[in-house]
Amino acid sequence: MSGSDSQLADFDTIFFDVYGTLCDWETGIYEGLKPLLSQFPTSSAWSRKEALETFTSIESDLQSEHPTLLYRDLLAKAHQVLEQRLRGQDTSPSNDSDHTLFGNSIKNWPLFPDTTKALRILSKHYKLCVLSNVDRQSFSHTLAKLSDDEAHPELYHPPPGESKNVNWFPQDTPNSKSPFTLILTAQDTGVYKPDLGGFEAALRIVNSEPRFGVSGDGDRGGSAKERVLWVAQSLFHDVEPATKMGLTSVWIDRAGAAMGLNAGHTYKWKFGTLGEMADEVEKEKKRGEGK
Repeated sequence: MSGSDSQLADFDTIFFDVYGTLCDWETGIYEGLKPLLSQFPTSSAWSRKEALETFTSIESDLQSEHPTLLYRDLLAKAHQVLEQRLRGQDTSPSNDSDHTLFGNSIKNWPLFPDTTKALRILSKHYKLCVLSNVDRQSFSHTLAKLSDDEAHPELYHPPPGESKNVNWFPQDTPNSKSPFTLILTAQDTGVYKPDLGGFEAALRIVNSEPRFGVSGDGDRGGSAKERVLWVAQSLFHDVEPATKMGLTSVWIDRAGAAMGLNAGHTYKWKFGTLGEMADEVEKEKKRGEGK
């Protein structure tokens, strides 16, 4: 299916990277870092790109060292490490509440303006899923935004319990407007992308969960690898490992992005926004109906 003649419409399940693809995490992170960066002569002169590249290097190292650390705590730790590096020989104590505040800032990160409309379009044609380097509680705030229903955040909280093996199907919640069939976080998989463990977990669920129609009585058949399309901005965290898994991917090349680009170009399709991808899917569907 992923050959040269394949089309976007050939797939029936999409997995998204959220932060960077649907949610403007670079703006969120940079705005959250500004109070810290402004305290030191070196970092106050950094460009946005320099600040983000420095931060993501620290974050990536911590994700490798602490794969089970909740993302909000990992963000706080990365903020602390960055401050320590900027202080150098200055051993005066830092303010732990500043680190915690930064770690909890995920709820304030904005969506890209094309995201919610594009998700509504794509949800007509695909089962939409998430594999994200975040924790469940932090993601619930973003999920309410992605569902265009911030007035009812209680509908977008994860199910009770912290078990890695409890799958999160937000559409099972009565009155939920979630566009997503399945949500997997690093808290669920026990690893951070680009570790292949997260991708393996996603494929296992698609292959075994009847609602995806692979092992059940689905009308299309085929394995998860043939039916799943991976859509992401980060080449490093998503596109490259998805390709290693034998999956077909779409690169959303967000203008001005600085993070996650240090990997090979192994995608099948490229779009500047998710909205552009959604428009192309609609065009394909119409062409197919006209045959």
